[in-house]
Amino acid sequence: MLDINLIRNHPEFVAGKLSHKGFEVDFTAFLEQDRQRRQLIKQTEDLKAEKNKTSALIPKMKKEGTDIASVLADMKKISDAVREGDEQLALLEQKQNSFLASLPNLPADDVPAGGKENNQVIKISGEKPSFSFSPRHHVDLVEATGLIDYARGAKLGGSGFWIYTGDGARLEWALLNFFIAEHLQDGYQMLLPPHILNYSCGYTAGQFPKFEEDVFQLKRDDKESFTHFILPTAETALVNLHRDEIIDTDRLPLKYFAFTPCYRKEAGSYRAEERGMIRGHQFNKIELFQYTEPDHSEAALEELVHKAANLVEKLGLHYRLSKLAAGDCSAFMRKTYDIEVWIPSMNDYKEVSSASSAGDYQARRGNIRYRDKVTGKPAFAHTLNASGLATSRIFPAIVEQYQQEDGSILIPEVLQPWMGGQRIINA
Repeated sequence: MLDINLIRNHPEFVAGKLSHKGFEVDFTAFLEQDRQRRQLIKQTEDLKAEKNKTSALIPKMKKEGTDIASVLADMKKISDAVREGDEQLALLEQKQNSFLASLPNLPADDVPAGGKENNQVIKISGEKPSFSFSPRHHVDLVEATGLIDYARGAKLGGSGFWIYTGDGARLEWALLNFFIAEHLQDGYQMLLPPHILNYSCGYTAGQFPKFEEDVFQLKRDDKESFTHFILPTAETALVNLHRDEIIDTDRLPLKYFAFTPCYRKEAGSYRAEERGMIRGHQFNKIELFQYTEPDHSEAALEELVHKAANLVEKLGLHYRLSKLAAGDCSAFMRKTYDIEVWIPSMNDYKEVSSASSAGDYQARRGNIRYRDKVTGKPAFAHTLNASGLATSRIFPAIVEQYQQEDGSILIPEVLQPWMGGQRIINA
């Protein structure tokens, strides 16, 4: 959520920054409503003060034998006015909060305006793999080697689900073990959060109310609205760990990672080249998360980008690092870098990690604060996250980039210890 004082004092600046994301807004009506709300607060508080002052005089007036009938009548009028003022304030505050909740985050100053056409490639790592034979699509490879069972996955869950089988299950678990070991070595604390979250988690993350339809909602039969949902990413859980808390400043930065499956509705039709594991309703991911002081936020983002990219490099995969333009960032992020791995069959790069900074946007929504050492006052923390990594695109990249002419697949060296020393998956 944006700072309302920033909107009050610099509405043109805020509107201009939001336009970089393709979000057009006119604050005229909002600011007028805000002025009315603040004026009503003063009027109501003045009435309450008058009521309290008069209430204190009534016992003395009774003791002196003064007729208080007119005073009581005035008190009733004041009470009615206070009640009416409180009701109007509640309505105005609800409208104000709904409006603020609908606004995306402001992009950072160094983020280019516009959509994905303005994304900037920062780095390309390694050479694109070349083959002396006609390379195969990962769907064909994993089915031929028995790594994935798409048909039975669809039988159990429907389109967009699959089953890891045999060496495929072991390779998936090897990836997760490799990622976990790397993050533990770097001093991140491991968590296993619940997969079912309450509505407040989605709101704090910035996903609700705008993106409510993107998640699997859990409803009671007799309820139209939902109170819980299945998490789309562990970030939604991790950003809520310290909701409504004041974090001890000496503990910052807080560094967490979590393993969860991710559950996505993924509305819309898939492109033909995205068949297989590129886009699905359930996939595994290790999520990295940091809570920091504002001054350390930029360094924390650089750390997360480096960690995610380093994992891809250790796997020996060709990839590129891109800085996203404002319109291609998530609505609730101020800056994002994508680590995109090369998928030969698609002749394209696919994102395997988004490393992002939300600034204080999520912290404001979740009332996540720390105590400033200079002022001694609570201040909003900064939140940052990155995938470290999502396996559903790393797996196809490994299969396709490490494929051999006979249909076998070499296992990246860093994963071999987690595969019992196995070096190759035979067709």
